[in-house]
Amino acid sequence: MTIDELVLLLKASQATGLTTLQELILRSSWEGKTYTNIACEAHYGEERVKKIAAHLWQVLSNFSKEPINKSNFRLTLESYPFSQAHQQLVKEFNQAATAISLEFPSGPVSLNSRFYIPRPPIEELAYAEIAKPGSVICIKAPKKMGKSSLIVRLLARAKKQGFHTVTLDFQQADKAVFTSLDKFLRWFCTNVSQELQLEPKLNDYWDKDMDSKVSCSIYFQQYLLSALSSPLVLVLNQVDWVFKDLEIAGELLPLVRSWHEQAKSVEIWQKLRLVMVYSTEILVPLRLTQSPFNIGLRINLPPFTKEQVQDLAQRHGLDWRDGKDAEILMAMVGGNPYLVRLALYHLVGKGGLKRDLGQLLQQAPTEAGIYHDYFRQYVLALQDEPELRDAFLEVISTTNYVKLEPALADKLQSLGLINLEGDRSTVACELYRLYFRQYLKKSESLNIINAGI
Repeated sequence: MTIDELVLLLKASQATGLTTLQELILRSSWEGKTYTNIACEAHYGEERVKKIAAHLWQVLSNFSKEPINKSNFRLTLESYPFSQAHQQLVKEFNQAATAISLEFPSGPVSLNSRFYIPRPPIEELAYAEIAKPGSVICIKAPKKMGKSSLIVRLLARAKKQGFHTVTLDFQQADKAVFTSLDKFLRWFCTNVSQELQLEPKLNDYWDKDMDSKVSCSIYFQQYLLSALSSPLVLVLNQVDWVFKDLEIAGELLPLVRSWHEQAKSVEIWQKLRLVMVYSTEILVPLRLTQSPFNIGLRINLPPFTKEQVQDLAQRHGLDWRDGKDAEILMAMVGGNPYLVRLALYHLVGKGGLKRDLGQLLQQAPTEAGIYHDYFRQYVLALQDEPELRDAFLEVISTTNYVKLEPALADKLQSLGLINLEGDRSTVACELYRLYFRQYLKKSESLNIINAGI
């Protein structure tokens, strides 16, 4: 029996389920961690951890009909069979829980959701990095790959450690903000101040005769960071929007890099922990010593593996342990977390599909399919940019790979429509090929007809 199977079994068999602390004690003890380490990680007193652990060992002793304690916990239960009866109990538990808690996949997966699938070791690496003074984390992935869900958990961990947290979404900034570097940096500092519930005092620190970047740094160092008793985790979300203005991006990114460098010698800058979130590669020409993207921890969120798809299916109450249905679904949508989860949402009874995977996949690349509304955002994006549309049509018209102009390839990758390895572009999944090959060719025919008229 694995620790995952044991945790599921206890959740299914215990009337009160498992608390977060109980599960942490089980998993940490399985890894051989001491009560002292567990208490430190959980931010609980060691005596409380020992008391809860003692209750767990008693529950497991009754369950296995053998005396269980911390020292023999894993050795005893790892060889314990996960029987057919256990599997049926977990299956019924998942089905009952899913019927109650089924949630439409939209936006970040909430902290208390049963449908968040970890992608080890990404989460633990991010948690460890954010604890380091002056750290920088760069999270890059196409749309709908789970960036926001990871950020939710990263911020929750930071708050649990007593850190201040601020998230700035550059997509929410008005166009006027990007008309000059000075205006942008003042907007930047004002928003961070307000998020920290500090009165903006830019005029006290901003010197018109001094470089805006210097004024911004002084404001952070002498006002914002000095006012905080604990570290600040600053999430810069949708950094791609800054990339669109080469002048501002060319100034902001080296500034961010300089703050990280200052943390090595100026103690107060160690309070700042930066997280940069983006979908596309930066095309601003920067020297290696100016870019913030080649320092700290770089995270590229990968698609789900077959095992992770099976795990998510199980959480939806589906028995996909043999892997066949997971392979069939992935042959169409790959490991895209959103596409997989939307399919599972409909398969457990929503939309009248009643677990008919074949019917779902047959309809998937059509106007009658479950992804029709999702496709609209891409249809609009491709209509607005004919060059992008033509480049994508070239990709989906071949079963091999094509070499696109770098800016177009990067834009398509940021949208999640293609996979990009070096200069080789391939369609992200078969679903996109089937739907857009039909749509784009139909659109192309209409254009020819309209041109003839």
